[in-house]
Amino acid sequence: METFDHIVIGGGSAGSVATSRLVEGGNKVLLLEAGHHHRHPLLDMPPGVFKLLKNGSKFFKTHQSVPQEHLDGRRAEIPQGNVLGGGSTVNGQAYVRGRPDDYNEWQEILRGNNDTIPWDWEAVLPHFKRLECNQKFNNELHGTDGKLIVSDPGYVDDMARWFVQALQAQGVPYNPDFNGHEQTGVGYFQFTYNKGQRVSAAYAFLDPLKNNPKLTIRLQSPVQKILIDKGRAYGVIYKDKSGALHEVRTDGEIILSPGAFITPKVLMHSGLGPADHLREHGIDVVEDIAGVGQNLNDHPDVSVVARCNGPYGYYGQDRGLKMLKNGIEFKLFGRGRITSTGLEAAVFVNPTNPDEPATHEAYCIPIIYLDDEKLAQVGGDGYGVSIQIVLLKPHSRGEVRLASGNPDDMPLVSPNFLKDERDMEEMVKGLRYFRDTMETRPMADKIEKILAPDPMDFSDEALRAHCRKMVKTNFHPVGTAKMGADSDNMAVLDSRMRVRGVEGLRVCDMSAVPEIPAGNTNAPAMMLGDRCADLVTGNL
Repeated sequence: METFDHIVIGGGSAGSVATSRLVEGGNKVLLLEAGHHHRHPLLDMPPGVFKLLKNGSKFFKTHQSVPQEHLDGRRAEIPQGNVLGGGSTVNGQAYVRGRPDDYNEWQEILRGNNDTIPWDWEAVLPHFKRLECNQKFNNELHGTDGKLIVSDPGYVDDMARWFVQALQAQGVPYNPDFNGHEQTGVGYFQFTYNKGQRVSAAYAFLDPLKNNPKLTIRLQSPVQKILIDKGRAYGVIYKDKSGALHEVRTDGEIILSPGAFITPKVLMHSGLGPADHLREHGIDVVEDIAGVGQNLNDHPDVSVVARCNGPYGYYGQDRGLKMLKNGIEFKLFGRGRITSTGLEAAVFVNPTNPDEPATHEAYCIPIIYLDDEKLAQVGGDGYGVSIQIVLLKPHSRGEVRLASGNPDDMPLVSPNFLKDERDMEEMVKGLRYFRDTMETRPMADKIEKILAPDPMDFSDEALRAHCRKMVKTNFHPVGTAKMGADSDNMAVLDSRMRVRGVEGLRVCDMSAVPEIPAGNTNAPAMMLGDRCADLVTGNL
């Protein structure tokens, strides 16, 4: 029977960081990843991942939701990384931490635990700084000695620049650093790449350890269940790519980190979850934890889409001679359009109360960014631009449940995007605001026609119908195994990320967070991995 000091389940953003820190501390660690290796040409170049996503790829696992009644019965598709590095290998690479009040909010939620550690901004900032190797900033908020290279965009499209200028014309201040002292404003993202090359968590934290005998990585090895005896987690059963089952054990801890959909699934198949639901699927109840799979929160997004009156943006740049030219420029000089994911510019804004914290994040994407079905619905092809509007603090909550007692079956996911009426109202406000952006110079000079929402009907009901038809995930699911106070019977974890009622088991991916951060979630996930490693080793 193989035995390790620690077992990490899931080699995504958080799991990669936690593994790296534990191995560097001298621990013998087994990392089990259900997905594939991260080395692939299209994964390395920033825009390549969108071609993989559009064409279908083994590097993604797409969860199709149960029918959403409040979206006219539509099913939402939510792709997740199925690859070492997880989301950091297949995302848009934007480096955004959220704002200090996000973490101060966690602190308030966790207050009152018997063994509470701080989670406020002052507590998490050192973790962000320790991981970061920023190529531009070196101050009290940024680090320069970490393994995660963070840099400015290698290419900025003219449409992104016009978007930034149009929002300034609307009265939004320019912000040089969304991770600075103030989040609100318009500007340009920083990204997790180096000279145009993607820097995933796998590249940054695992590749430097590839020859370290303390680290064992097994790919295409989904975990079936965690083994628990007398209240302590001691081992794992996983399946290899041939279908054979294996049991491994640990003298230390098991760290669960496969993401907000799979973490609750593994917990429930291990007998940890809502008792009645487990019994329904023939699973013996080890610990009745009502909150497992509940509190699912994600950033919904809806776009304003327009056709351009000239050859602007990225349309056609992945075909023919243009593709050849862009590829040569990238390979020979590490520059040009291929160094960009296509979402260089963004804004954090409160459309109705500019002096209050931002309620919306929006990206400028210099192309008509819709799937083929929706593209046909709006009659949009050719040169265009999309403003992708993201609701930062949605009130709607969904859930993850088991489809069956078979660990190989995908879980049932219900994100409930815009189910809460307050979210729908805020998204309608965002659509109106960013339609005005499209009609503000210099963007307005480049727009031939707004394609969606219907420019002939901007009534509240028409905009609500547009939301029901078009809302989708921004790929940031969180909260399905949340930390919480001792008095919260829906809290799956305590403030030290330990599963309640079980020793030797922690959760350190974004399913652990009690409330979604106001921004992209890759940077917070890596912070969680770093913080979890400190908890395991007793350094926190």
